[in-house]
Amino acid sequence: MAKQKNITTTQLALMTAAAVISLRGLPMMAQEELTMFFYIFFATFLFLIPAALVGAELGSAFADRGGGVYTWVKEAFNRHLGFSAIFLQWIQNVVWYPTVLGFAAASIAYMIGVPALAQNGLYVGLFSIAMYWCATLVTLRGTSAISGITSKGFLIGTVLPGIVVIVMAVIWMAGGNEIALKEIPATVSQVVNVDAAQHVHPRLFPHITGMSDIAFLAGILLLFAGVEVHAVHAPELKKPQTQFPRAMFLAALISFGLFTLGALAVAIITPYDQINLQSGLFTTFQIVFDRYHVGWLSNVMGLLVAFGALAGVMSWISGPSRGLLWTARDGALPCFLQKTNKNGVQINILIIQGCIVTLLSSLYIVMSDVSVAFFLLSALTVGLYLIMYMMMYAAGIRLRYTQPKLIRSYRVPGGNTGMWLIGGVGFLAVLFSFVVTFFPPSQLPVGSPAMYTWLVVTGTVVFLSIPFIISFAMDRRNARKSAAKAAPKA
Repeated sequence: MAKQKNITTTQLALMTAAAVISLRGLPMMAQEELTMFFYIFFATFLFLIPAALVGAELGSAFADRGGGVYTWVKEAFNRHLGFSAIFLQWIQNVVWYPTVLGFAAASIAYMIGVPALAQNGLYVGLFSIAMYWCATLVTLRGTSAISGITSKGFLIGTVLPGIVVIVMAVIWMAGGNEIALKEIPATVSQVVNVDAAQHVHPRLFPHITGMSDIAFLAGILLLFAGVEVHAVHAPELKKPQTQFPRAMFLAALISFGLFTLGALAVAIITPYDQINLQSGLFTTFQIVFDRYHVGWLSNVMGLLVAFGALAGVMSWISGPSRGLLWTARDGALPCFLQKTNKNGVQINILIIQGCIVTLLSSLYIVMSDVSVAFFLLSALTVGLYLIMYMMMYAAGIRLRYTQPKLIRSYRVPGGNTGMWLIGGVGFLAVLFSFVVTFFPPSQLPVGSPAMYTWLVVTGTVVFLSIPFIISFAMDRRNARKSAAKAAPKA
């Protein structure tokens, strides 16, 4: 028998950071100016680390089974909740695709030298739809067709531009240029404080008068989601009990560093009123490169970031849907969803996935403000994902009591008390963030706050009800089939 190959603490940390880090969130954090430290601290220590630790225990306990979060929640509670968990993990990715493709559309707009297109809803919507179907066609050719693209895309399209924007901010300050962080409008009370002498000072802690003032917390939390994807690799460490927490803290440090320094770089260079959720990063590149007479580099950065975003879509486009394929083979979905092509790719599931992405991408076309559409999709995405995380935390705690003898190569330290502490903190942080998603951000012109809340509530209820309807309908269908087989023939 071949000896299992171990991975190192650093390798797992880098794998986790690669799954988490995305440049599309830098403008969102930059818009919070120095209060970004509050949000990033919350996301790192109350979400990222607890999710990684609980996910590692569950992943190690069921490493020999398929289904991921489906199996975890099913074993802790029941099949209906298990299916709902895997469905929400899948559907949140489906809702996420238009947001990252909108970011890619802005990248291309800057690459071709027409930045105004980044705010053109028709262009962003049609680009997102076309690029998604192109990515789907590539994915249908199998894993080997996309593996090279995704690995190069992360390094070239995420790490490199992230380093560039940080270095350029250092050069910007060293050159004595105006620091935009010091010139925030006094009217933006969420991120600045005005003293008696009418001097404006950036806040370190957000000025909270209502939930709308911290609505960006939900979007920032989404940037740190996905850490549980690599928790299944915990058993591959030589000493998972000690190495895994170190790997997660290292991944958290890398993510914290790149997100914080990158967002600070955007805030230092870009005037507050020019920070845009859709194209703020490229505005930063354009400002600094034009200042040093190398404006053509903005086009290059646009191409690289677009490549990174599209590679990210390809890396995720088939992964979560494999979980649905597994549940279909387990009888939780209709038989036609079990169909795969000659490359073993779940073709019918990907077609349905593409239709939903097409519908959601159309929001860019019908909504007047692209940034609002971008944030609305992000809010809906994180809301669905957070429900899945609450199920995961609850499953981790419950399994300590229902299956105490279950072999776990990695366990959250501290016994049951430790699991209650880590899982409980994570659950409460996620629950609070979930509530925040229903409040429109005071930083964006959302129009009618009631309409915004209604859209998020309706979307969440619709997507949450779908898995339960499917699950109970499949139970009845399977029961009828079993009864028909058991009935004596005339």
